[in-house]
Amino acid sequence: MSTPSLSDLEMDAWRGFLEAHRRVMDVLEDELRTDQDLPLAWYDVMVQLSEAPERTRRMQDLADAVLLSKSGLTRLVDRMERAGMVVREPCAGDRRGINCRLTGAGMQRLIDASPTHLAGVREHFVDLLEPGEAAILARALGRIAERACGDG
Repeated sequence: MSTPSLSDLEMDAWRGFLEAHRRVMDVLEDELRTDQDLPLAWYDVMVQLSEAPERTRRMQDLADAVLLSKSGLTRLVDRMERAGMVVREPCAGDRRGINCRLTGAGMQRLIDASPTHLAGVREHFVDLLEPGEAAILARALGRIAERACGDG
């Protein structure tokens, strides 16, 4: 079996993707914590719930949907529930399933924090792209994500 190899350009692209992701996520985390006293992981969970019907998702589906680390989601939701941002409820028709629902307070917190987060996404990502690059990047990363999920 031969050892796989990457060209210098391919390795630069891979490392650049990893470094850019880490640095941008760190900056967005810092901005949300500083300006809104809100962890980025909470923001992610609130976005996922806000986009779901009745602002509710099964915990397992929520774990699959969060864009950040799935590890510790139960503990994260515990903290969010104590803060009044979400509530857990039994799934109708499934005694073992648990739903997580965004509360009114959680939705308001998301609305209040969104301008900070979206301004950061614009400043640290969108505004750095040349015309046409957003479409190319969206297509390329979409293909990569689909393949990684086994959908492609």
